[in-house]
Amino acid sequence: MPRRASSNLHPGLILGIVAGVAVLFFVGKSFTGKKSSGFGDVTKLNMEAFLQNGNSLRGSEYVVEGTVDEKLRWTPDRGQVVSVVVDSGGVKEMIGIEVPPEFNNRNIEREQRYSFKVKFRQGGIPVATGINRL
Repeated sequence: MPRRASSNLHPGLILGIVAGVAVLFFVGKSFTGKKSSGFGDVTKLNMEAFLQNGNSLRGSEYVVEGTVDEKLRWTPDRGQVVSVVVDSGGVKEMIGIEVPPEFNNRNIEREQRYSFKVKFRQGGIPVATGINRL
Protein backbone atom coordinates (compact mmCIF):
# COMPACT_ATOMS: atom_id res chain seq x y z
CA MET A 1 0.00 0.00 0.00
CA PRO A 2 1.45 3.40 -0.98
CA ARG A 3 2.19 6.06 1.71
CA ARG A 4 0.08 9.13 1.80
CA ALA A 5 1.64 12.59 1.95
CA SER A 6 1.29 14.36 5.24
CA SER A 7 -1.00 17.40 5.14
CA ASN A 8 0.29 18.92 8.42
CA LEU A 9 2.49 22.03 8.40
CA HIS A 10 6.00 21.53 9.65
CA PRO A 11 6.53 23.19 13.11
CA GLY A 12 9.76 24.85 11.91
CA LEU A 13 7.86 26.59 9.12
CA ILE A 14 5.28 27.94 11.57
CA LEU A 15 8.00 29.27 13.90
CA GLY A 16 9.77 30.90 10.94
CA ILE A 17 6.60 32.70 9.86
CA VAL A 18 5.89 33.94 13.40
CA ALA A 19 9.48 35.18 13.80
CA GLY A 20 9.33 36.94 10.41
CA VAL A 21 6.09 38.72 11.31
CA ALA A 22 7.57 39.83 14.65
CA VAL A 23 10.71 41.21 12.96
CA LEU A 24 8.62 43.10 10.38
CA PHE A 25 6.47 44.56 13.16
CA PHE A 26 9.44 45.92 15.13
CA VAL A 27 11.21 47.25 12.01
CA GLY A 28 8.03 49.02 10.93
CA LYS A 29 7.54 50.47 14.42
CA SER A 30 11.06 51.94 14.40
CA PHE A 31 10.39 53.78 11.12
CA THR A 32 7.13 55.39 12.19
CA GLY A 33 7.21 59.16 12.95
CA LYS A 34 9.05 60.90 15.73
CA LYS A 35 8.40 60.51 19.42
CA SER A 36 5.74 62.70 20.96
CA SER A 37 6.71 65.22 23.60
CA GLY A 38 4.52 63.59 26.25
CA PHE A 39 3.03 66.99 27.17
CA GLY A 40 -0.09 66.65 25.02
CA ASP A 41 -2.29 68.80 27.28
CA VAL A 42 -0.06 71.89 27.00
CA THR A 43 0.01 74.42 24.13
CA LYS A 44 3.14 74.71 21.98
CA LEU A 45 4.95 78.03 22.43
CA ASN A 46 4.42 80.63 19.71
CA MET A 47 7.96 81.96 19.25
CA GLU A 48 6.74 85.17 17.58
CA ALA A 49 4.66 86.09 20.65
CA PHE A 50 7.58 85.22 22.93
CA LEU A 51 10.04 87.37 20.98
CA GLN A 52 7.64 90.34 20.88
CA ASN A 53 6.86 90.38 24.61
CA GLY A 54 7.91 87.41 26.74
CA ASN A 55 6.75 89.14 29.92
CA SER A 56 3.12 88.91 28.74
CA LEU A 57 3.40 85.10 28.93
CA ARG A 58 4.24 84.98 32.67
CA GLY A 59 2.24 82.49 34.67
CA SER A 60 1.41 80.43 31.56
CA GLU A 61 2.70 76.96 30.62
CA TYR A 62 3.88 76.01 27.16
CA VAL A 63 5.85 73.28 25.40
CA VAL A 64 9.13 74.15 23.68
CA GLU A 65 10.60 71.54 21.31
CA GLY A 66 14.06 72.00 19.91
CA THR A 67 17.73 71.10 19.85
CA VAL A 68 19.99 72.03 22.77
CA ASP A 69 22.66 74.34 21.39
CA GLU A 70 24.65 75.18 24.50
CA LYS A 71 24.63 74.64 28.25
CA LEU A 72 25.24 78.16 29.49
CA ARG A 73 25.55 77.82 33.27
CA TRP A 74 25.41 75.02 35.81
CA THR A 75 25.57 75.07 39.59
CA PRO A 76 24.33 72.27 41.87
CA ASP A 77 22.22 74.59 44.01
CA ARG A 78 20.76 76.86 41.28
CA GLY A 79 20.43 74.52 38.31
CA GLN A 80 21.43 75.49 34.78
CA VAL A 81 20.46 77.50 31.73
CA VAL A 82 20.34 75.87 28.31
CA SER A 83 20.11 77.51 24.91
CA VAL A 84 17.60 75.76 22.63
CA VAL A 85 17.23 76.18 18.86
CA VAL A 86 13.54 76.08 17.90
CA ASP A 87 12.30 75.71 14.33
CA SER A 88 9.55 78.32 14.03
CA GLY A 89 7.92 78.03 10.62
CA GLY A 90 11.18 77.42 8.76
CA VAL A 91 13.05 80.09 10.76
CA LYS A 92 15.44 78.95 13.48
CA GLU A 93 15.04 80.95 16.71
CA MET A 94 16.95 80.61 19.99
CA ILE A 95 15.49 80.59 23.48
CA GLY A 96 17.19 80.29 26.87
CA ILE A 97 15.47 77.98 29.35
CA GLU A 98 16.24 77.87 33.07
CA VAL A 99 16.46 74.28 34.32
CA PRO A 100 15.89 74.15 38.12
CA PRO A 101 18.05 72.00 40.44
CA GLU A 102 15.39 69.27 40.70
CA PHE A 103 16.43 68.23 37.18
CA ASN A 104 20.13 67.88 38.11
CA ASN A 105 19.80 64.11 37.76
CA ARG A 106 19.04 64.61 34.02
CA ASN A 107 21.99 64.56 31.64
CA ILE A 108 20.99 67.20 29.12
CA GLU A 109 23.30 66.81 26.13
CA ARG A 110 24.19 69.28 23.39
CA GLU A 111 22.93 68.65 19.84
CA GLN A 112 20.06 66.46 21.12
CA ARG A 113 16.34 67.14 20.65
CA TYR A 114 14.29 67.76 23.77
CA SER A 115 10.80 68.82 24.69
CA PHE A 116 10.60 71.23 27.61
CA LYS A 117 7.41 72.02 29.50
CA VAL A 118 8.04 75.59 30.66
CA LYS A 119 6.29 78.06 32.91
CA PHE A 120 7.09 81.73 32.45
CA ARG A 121 8.06 83.65 35.56
CA GLN A 122 8.42 87.39 36.15
CA GLY A 123 10.40 89.03 33.38
CA GLY A 124 9.30 86.49 30.76
CA ILE A 125 11.93 83.91 31.72
CA PRO A 126 10.96 80.32 30.83
CA VAL A 127 11.58 77.82 33.66
CA ALA A 128 11.42 74.08 32.91
CA THR A 129 8.75 72.11 34.77
CA GLY A 130 9.22 68.95 32.69
CA ILE A 131 11.85 67.57 30.30
CA ASN A 132 11.57 64.75 27.74
CA ARG A 133 14.19 63.67 25.23
CA LEU A 134 12.78 63.24 21.73
